Amino acid sequence: MPPTLSWSDLPGRRVGILGLGREGEASLRACRVRGIEPVLVDDALPDPAVLPTADGGLDALLGCDVVIKTPGISRYAPVVEKLVGAGVRVVGGLGLWLADADLGRVACITGTKGKSTTTAIAGHLVRGLGHRCLVAGNIGVPPFDPEVEQDVDYWIVEVSSYQAVDVPVTPPVTAVTSLNPDHLPWHGGDPENYYRDKLSLCTRPGADLTVANGDSELIRERRHLLGPRVRWVHATDEPDARWLRPLNLRGVHNRRNALMARAVLEDLGVPGADDPEALERAAAGYAGLESRLQVVGEVSGVTFVDDGLSTNVLPTLAAVEAFPDQRVALIVGGQDRGIDYRPLGEGLRSRTAPVRVLAVPDNGPHIRAMIEAASPGPAVSTQDCPDLPDAVRAGFEWARPDGVVLLSPAAPSFGRFRDYRERGAVFAAAMEACR
Repeated sequence: MPPTLSWSDLPGRRVGILGLGREGEASLRACRVRGIEPVLVDDALPDPAVLPTADGGLDALLGCDVVIKTPGISRYAPVVEKLVGAGVRVVGGLGLWLADADLGRVACITGTKGKSTTTAIAGHLVRGLGHRCLVAGNIGVPPFDPEVEQDVDYWIVEVSSYQAVDVPVTPPVTAVTSLNPDHLPWHGGDPENYYRDKLSLCTRPGADLTVANGDSELIRERRHLLGPRVRWVHATDEPDARWLRPLNLRGVHNRRNALMARAVLEDLGVPGADDPEALERAAAGYAGLESRLQVVGEVSGVTFVDDGLSTNVLPTLAAVEAFPDQRVALIVGGQDRGIDYRPLGEGLRSRTAPVRVLAVPDNGPHIRAMIEAASPGPAVSTQDCPDLPDAVRAGFEWARPDGVVLLSPAAPSFGRFRDYRERGAVFAAAMEACR
């Protein structure tokens, strides 16, 4: 195995950056503060200082000692395989940072879904307990960015499957919130490959304890991929926990996310994390995350909920279950990533309160067909809609007088929208048009 590289190892080496998204821009800043002027390669930026891969970019990267890859570019992409085959070290910015970090003060949190909420809750509790904390990683802040605060007591880092494959070391405390097939094209189209890549975070050098979702059969079946020790957390743990109340969480899955956040902090040794009264005070003021079971308004008794970051079967089922006794108009559909949607129909079988599935392009009709093929039961009906505003209007009319219109699409926003924020804005505007 080649020696682990950190940011402090890069000065004096020939460095390239492949992909200049949010993390790539942070990598560029991190290089420049170290006196490194890297080769910049990106196929989407019309900038004379940035080379396209096919127009000199790949050749320039092949002349580098180290290439820092943005997470959005697959580890299995031909360009990466060519670099690795030529002996170029291909690394990630987060991995470079972890190799230098004081890992005893770092917790990494991953999972198909729930990792952002768990990370946000953990960070909120750390700050509420009176400690300095940087909430970083996939949640939006690269911890190696020179522009972010570094003088903190703890780092709570969300790690995506894209980032996990480029992580060379693991902090003593990690967490896995959920597991379900996702991002299959990036991971070579194989669910098992996705699982291995995702859970590789738990077994790198330095791994000790994994806080894991004990309610997930897929995670329990992969105990051998979870590192030396496991602390299982269940949604039914701490049934009388008063400290959870100020978080104002909706849904069983979010209750478990909060319990996992607390377990992470306890195992990280954060002072006060084992004190329920201190936790209750620390929990006050938690605002939640946008597009995650976010109530955006009410019209004529109907509640509109933006859960647009549920881009997979598992979180969409959890979102529906958060409204067990109400009529739910469920809007699904977006970019197709090759996911099997039959489990969504199977998961709706136990539903007794009515659900109306409103399918929107691009893959909404496919999701609707898979739900119907699973014979979900009499409580579930379906309807194709030409676009999101039409689905919102149809959902509003069906959900009256006191139901829920729930945007929980089980698919990403790309193709029809710039990102989940634009999709959420269209959803909110369509709600206003129902007034």
